[in-house]
Formats: sequence, C-alpha cells, structure tokens
Amino acid sequence: MAPPAPILVTGATGYVGGRLVPRLLDGGRAVRCMARDPRRLDGRPWRDRVEVVAGDVLAPATLAAALAGVEVACYLIHSLGTGEEFARRDREAARAFGAAARAAGVGRIVYLGGLGDPATDLSHHLRSRQETGEALGEAGVPVTELRAGVVVGSGSLSFEMIRYLAERVPVMVCPRWVFTKTQPIAIANVLDYLVAALDHPGCAGRVIEIGGADVVTYGEMMTGYARVRGLRRWLLPVPVLTPRLSSYWVHLVTPIPAAIARPLIDGLKNEVVVRDRAARELFPEIEPVGYPEAVARALAQLEAGRVETSWHDALASSQGDLAPVELEEREGMIRERRQRIVAAPPERLFAAFTRLGGERGWLFLNGAWRLRGALDRLVGGVGMRRGRRHPTELRAGDALDFWRVERVEPGRLLRLRAEMKVPGRAWLQFEAHPHPQGTLLGQTAFFAPKGLGGFLYWYALYPLHALIFSGLARRLAGIATTPGASVESGTRT
Repeated sequence: MAPPAPILVTGATGYVGGRLVPRLLDGGRAVRCMARDPRRLDGRPWRDRVEVVAGDVLAPATLAAALAGVEVACYLIHSLGTGEEFARRDREAARAFGAAARAAGVGRIVYLGGLGDPATDLSHHLRSRQETGEALGEAGVPVTELRAGVVVGSGSLSFEMIRYLAERVPVMVCPRWVFTKTQPIAIANVLDYLVAALDHPGCAGRVIEIGGADVVTYGEMMTGYARVRGLRRWLLPVPVLTPRLSSYWVHLVTPIPAAIARPLIDGLKNEVVVRDRAARELFPEIEPVGYPEAVARALAQLEAGRVETSWHDALASSQGDLAPVELEEREGMIRERRQRIVAAPPERLFAAFTRLGGERGWLFLNGAWRLRGALDRLVGGVGMRRGRRHPTELRAGDALDFWRVERVEPGRLLRLRAEMKVPGRAWLQFEAHPHPQGTLLGQTAFFAPKGLGGFLYWYALYPLHALIFSGLARRLAGIATTPGASVESGTRT
C-alpha cells in the first residue's frame, strides 16, 4: 500500500506553522515543510520527523519539488514588516503558489487570513490578508480561507503587543481604536480549526470566520490581561492619537518595531468579529474558549516545564558564527545567552556546572552571591542557607541555594528555577553540546518579568548580572580545560 500523501506546511518557521507541525505529527500525519532556508528548522524538536524542502514563494521555479505528491497544502506565509510593498508581494507570492499547486495536482489549499467585513473600509493590512486568499485561488485550486482576528498565545505578534503594553504601562493613554470590538481566539483553537479544515473536504472553496467565545474591546483585552496577571491598569482616553504616533509609542515600550506595529495598529480601527455561523456548523466539535482562559493558557507557557517550547535555538556551527552574548526579549521572556567553545569533552563541562553552589560556591564573585542571598532572607525569602543535598550529584527537585533544580539531562543540561523573591520568574540554564572544536558551553538566564517593576528590576541589575555571568562562564570553561583542576573546588589540586 502506498504511503499517505504528505501535508505541505509553508511558513513552518513562523509562529502558527511552527505549532501546527507538531500537532499534525501527533495526529499521525505525514508532514512536509517548505522553507526558504531549511537550516532555520534545525533547532526544532520535531525536525527529524518531517521532510524538509527548500522553496520560496517569490521564486516559482523552486515550488514544484515542495508540492509534488501533495494532496492538501497549508499556506501560512505573510510578509508583514517587509516594507510598504508587502501587500503586492503577498499577492504575487499567493498567485505563484496557487499556479504551482494547480500544476502539481494539489487538491486543496488551506489558508489562514484576517477577520474583517470586506464591505467596510478595511485597513491596508486587513484588506491585504483577504486579497491574498483571493489570489491563492485564481489558478483554480479550491481554497479554504480561515479568517481570524487577534490570536492569543505566547509569541503571537498582536497578543505580544497587548501583553507588553499591559505589563509595562500602569496608566495607558488610549486612542479611539482601544474601544474597537474584536473577537480574540486562542492559538489552540486556531490549530483546532486548521487541522479540522485539512480533514474536511466539504469546506473547500469557502471563507470561514473563526473567533473565540468573547467579543471584547482592545482596551478590555489589556485590562483583562492585567487581571489575569494580578496587575492594576487604568485607561486614559484621548481624542487624537494617530496610528503613526501610536506605532512610535509601541516601538518605545515594546520590542515590536514601529514599521511592524503601524499596519497592525491601523487595522485596529476595524471591528473584527465573527458574522456568520459557518465554523460552528462545519466543526461543531470545536469549543472556542473565552478570552480570560486564552490568556491563562498563554501565560502557562511560563510555568515550570513548559517554557522550553519557546526556547528553540540552533547551535552555532563554527567559531566565526558564534555570538558570545545574545540579549533579546521574546514571547514575554527576557533571554540573555552566553556561549563559548571549550576545548574539553561535554562530560567534564557538565561535571563543572553541576557541582556549583553549596559550600563550593559559585566560582566568581561569591560575595555578591552571598549578599543576594542575605537580602533575600531579609525580605522573607529562602536565602542561601539551603545549600545542596549532595556535593557532586543533582537531580530534578533538589534545592540548590536559592534555586530549585528543574531539569537535569546527564552530560548535557542543567536548568535551575529561582526561588528567591523577584518581581517575576527566573531561570538559569547550562548546556554542554558536542562541537568540532570540543564542547559548546551555553549559559542562559531567562527572566519573565511581572509588570513594570519586573522590567526595571532586570535592567537595573543587568550590568552586575552581566559581570557575574560572564565571569562564571569563563571560570567554568577554565576548570573544564585545565589539567589537574578540581571540579569539586574550582581550584588546582
């Protein structure tokens, strides 16, 4: 019997595509991913379970191999942020993909577009999303177009804008668009609808509007997010604040650049709510959740054991490509990663970082670590008195000074979760990965700030943290590479 035809997922390096692929694999589907640069998928945990093909929708000659033997293709490509010409580029890309799909004999295309009444004065961005759906079908391949508004999930661009504004700004100056109605939908429900549409030939050639259980304003989204987080926020309406000025404000207080924020904000003037019941009639088994539940699910990504899904990083392949320090904000998480190549085997480096703490200390500026523990103790925290259970062994659940061991992978990884009092949640992770020149040491501090105080705390202490963590990485590398050095004491024997 012939193997099942693969489902082609375009945009697998993006937010929705990257979550759809494991959902399909867990359902037993054969999946083929198309990417302009297949190497961008190398860090994904499901990489060895999919077929990856190089392809670019703006280079039609590259599409035949990706579409060969495909019955259903999922189109999740969007060029927002590539400049004023993004709408034209999206239409050209969609036409090229639709024509290549017809030539390859593809039966259906499933596309995720934007919600909004086409009879109204839609923004350039929303109009473009709907025109892209029309362009996909021009060659004659039936298209199922799912139209959604704000997708609520950790990492979703629109939701991240809401999140950062609510986290960082106690009193929000609100233009008129803050009072526009919208119907946000949880990312889990978006995936539910995408998978259901892939399995439902009866929805071919249809536009299906999807949304969550609640209709709210954008202002209510921000205050609702704040309530879930235990924050108090106030909205201050103002008569005039143009999309351009709003985008500059978003650029200032969030990681989202003004060039990307502006078309999004311009679209917030449009009411985006579900106007028909097609989704409920076609997919009655799907029960959309309300906005508070969607927010709670998004924030659950920051809980122990679930943060890892948003930490996908490709390992450096050469010393020349190795960035010694990376600092970024993504998906509500501040991440500072330090990495260096160590001329020692992974097991020796692993032994060095799993022997930190307790009577041995933290190798660099031990006085600063002790002072931090003392201050924590003064405000009712655990302090540094707990030490460690065993001088050379660690296991998940162990206390380690003011950390808790969250995960240990022998010879490879140690993740610690902070239990000192901080305005947010913090982790410290060490990794040892084989490298052609020895071992790649990865040392990463993660911080999920709570409110404006959390961000101020991180950046106020960042110079000291940078000094301490840089010195710690250097000492770990020195211990692992120095003959006769004791990983028990961090000194020469």
